[in-house]
Amino acid sequence: MTKFVVNKKVNRDFAIQENYSAGMELFGFEVKSIKNKLGSLDGAHITIRGEEAYLVGASIPAYQPNNTPKDYDPKRNRRLLLNKKEIAELSGYENQKGLTVVPISMYNNHRKIKLDIGVAKGKKKFDKREDIKRRDTKRDVERDFKTTLR
Repeated sequence: MTKFVVNKKVNRDFAIQENYSAGMELFGFEVKSIKNKLGSLDGAHITIRGEEAYLVGASIPAYQPNNTPKDYDPKRNRRLLLNKKEIAELSGYENQKGLTVVPISMYNNHRKIKLDIGVAKGKKKFDKREDIKRRDTKRDVERDFKTTLR
């Protein structure tokens, strides 16, 4: 499993409560672009409209801009391939106050490109500070341990 595009801000801004995996409807040149690690999930989110889920706000540039259709929009909404039960669960989470459904990463599963989705709750400022403090102390401990081994 290779991660092609990662949303780096998700773990900093949100606490992930549940994970889902979904396929996506993509054009061929979008697939090539993703496999070359082009694209961005910053500011993207998932919305449920009717009985379908969509990835909104993700940017996937064309692989070869000269060979793509003139009306191609890199920020177009992309339909996600989930079963009805998963869509119903995500719709329930989306309607709850304080929860949002965000994309975490795009990766491959054999020859298919999948999207890792997380049901997330926004972190407060003090939660972010705690995470930074925890990461810094872990780094210091590992650095001290590494120097004592030499």
